[in-house]
Amino acid sequence: MQGMYRPRLLSNRLVALAAAFPAVVVGGARQVGKTTLLRHLFPGHDYVVFDPSIDLENARREPDLFLDNHPPPLILDEIQYAPELVSALKRRIDRSGARPGQYLLTGSQQWQVLRSVSESLAGRAVFLDLHGFSLQELGGATATPGWLARWLGDPAGFLTGAREADRLALPLLEWLWRGSLPAAAALDAALVPDFWSSYQRTYVERDARLAGNVDDWQDFGRFVRLMSALTAQEINASQLGREIGLTPQTARRWLKILEATYQWRELPAFSGNPVKRVAGRSKGHIADSGLACFYAGIASPGALGAHPAFGPLFETALVGEIVKQSGALTPSPALHHWRSAGGAEVDLLIEWNGVLHPVEFKLTANPGRRQASGIQAFRAAHPHRAVAPGLLVCAVEHPRRISEDVLAMPWNLL
Repeated sequence: MQGMYRPRLLSNRLVALAAAFPAVVVGGARQVGKTTLLRHLFPGHDYVVFDPSIDLENARREPDLFLDNHPPPLILDEIQYAPELVSALKRRIDRSGARPGQYLLTGSQQWQVLRSVSESLAGRAVFLDLHGFSLQELGGATATPGWLARWLGDPAGFLTGAREADRLALPLLEWLWRGSLPAAAALDAALVPDFWSSYQRTYVERDARLAGNVDDWQDFGRFVRLMSALTAQEINASQLGREIGLTPQTARRWLKILEATYQWRELPAFSGNPVKRVAGRSKGHIADSGLACFYAGIASPGALGAHPAFGPLFETALVGEIVKQSGALTPSPALHHWRSAGGAEVDLLIEWNGVLHPVEFKLTANPGRRQASGIQAFRAAHPHRAVAPGLLVCAVEHPRRISEDVLAMPWNLL
């Protein structure tokens, strides 16, 4: 299983973009499968991977000579380690008449990649973000639209199709504990903690320091652990610094480093109705529940069931699942969270074609109207907005209605 390739949700979109644009940039955290995906879909392309400490073939010092020796089609892996190439790529793309399909680039650090590529290759490159395995990918069900596309396309008729859809036969606790990175999904359970130990050490001691000039990587490691423990909560950067003795400015800068290296995502607060007093803080989620379990010292799936992090990690993992499925949609929907001044909240709001789709995540196998109170409060607070029937993602066996406009859905629906 270790070497088995799994089809990805973004495969068709990536192939279509490569056929239409001169350059495609695939971003994502380390070990989400960027290289595997590109080399599988484009086996005939020349391939070069860059390193932060070695100037491979003098690519940084003599970028034009390097590209002379590697004509397109070409895959340039971890392009952030050779930013000098970007201007040379622009010149060659322009000389070719912007012929599509010339260059495929990957990067695991948004700052370096996006800053240099977006400025130099504006109008010549498109961007895709790859994440860990989705439930569809784990179940080998990428050939048909997932539940998110079906729900957004027909919320009112979703129940009928959902009853007939398959569910992934994977224990919830194991899914959360392992996380979604390809290597962690393939390993024996006894080796998963070793994988995450190596991952966090490489990330903190190498990637983060290079991305944001982190001088004290031990303090930064403590900061990452703190953020992991705060997943699925609203974030106050000023309070973060006080927790571990940092200035608010350092806490904000380090939080940006986490985002820039794809280890943290934030959902902005929904503010569609400026008349209502809505909390403005973003809600943060660590990128992978497996890493959060490692940081929390959770040694086995069974131990997670009684841990206080179980609920927040359930929400975090399913927000990540929706992010993964959203990447296959064109355009990708906008994602928010909502909290009223009175404390009512909705975990996730998906804005698609002008319609708002409220989603709640609950660790229950027997949901009722009370679990949907946040969705009802949101609907009442926005009477003039187009709000679709709500969705409660939980541990039910089969989809069913829990109110006139709220549907309960199994967490592992494909």
